[in-house]
Amino acid sequence: MSAVMDPAPDPLVLWHDLECGGYHVDLPLWRELAEQAQGAVLDVGAGTGRITLDLASRGVDVTALDLDPVLLDALRRRATERGLRVTTLTADASSFTIPGARFGLVIVPMQTLQLLPGPRARAGFLRSARAVLAAGGIVAVALADALDAFDAEHTEPPLPDMREIDGVVYASRPISVRDLGDRVAIDRLRETVDAGGRRTVVGNTVVLSVIDAAGLAAEAVALGYEPLVPRRVPQTDEYVGSQVVILRA
Repeated sequence: MSAVMDPAPDPLVLWHDLECGGYHVDLPLWRELAEQAQGAVLDVGAGTGRITLDLASRGVDVTALDLDPVLLDALRRRATERGLRVTTLTADASSFTIPGARFGLVIVPMQTLQLLPGPRARAGFLRSARAVLAAGGIVAVALADALDAFDAEHTEPPLPDMREIDGVVYASRPISVRDLGDRVAIDRLRETVDAGGRRTVVGNTVVLSVIDAAGLAAEAVALGYEPLVPRRVPQTDEYVGSQVVILRA
């Protein structure tokens, strides 16, 4: 699946867009929650703005938080090009402060929370999010079903994400998911082929913490949250599905 990307982007931006930018299945849920929210929205792990820009184009007041300033630079450039107003914040999701800010909704799409290294970091996120929530505000966290990518029903790996830029073909293909007990490792091959046929292949691995909706809800209750009815984002041929934990402060 191709994704919208800038001409000759930074490599970090390029691979992020290629591997994440084409994902749209979850957008209706974030739009629905943003419409219901009383106030601004904080997008945690915003990257290059897949969700931030979508919500901002619908008139939502969005702040985009990400650890990587390069990705946020791309987000700001795209917002400017589209005439959208967004606020960005470079910060760690497990420990952030936004003095004076109050959000009706904090969203954590895809597997962002699972990138944090364990329960202590998740607790840090939950405390940080609660500190910036307005009264009655909601936190919505997507948890990826990584092991479902290679199960009895899905024996073939997903198709590669591909894009051609200036005569160079870029492809990213998931090849395995490894069960590490309390973590899951997702292995990909990132391949480029230039106009002369020269090919490069580099491996990339993302490690996710294993936690389900019930486990996260239990951690949140201990920190003063009220779990609401969870939601579900279905699996597609290209992407794993996810459980979406809904928490009220």
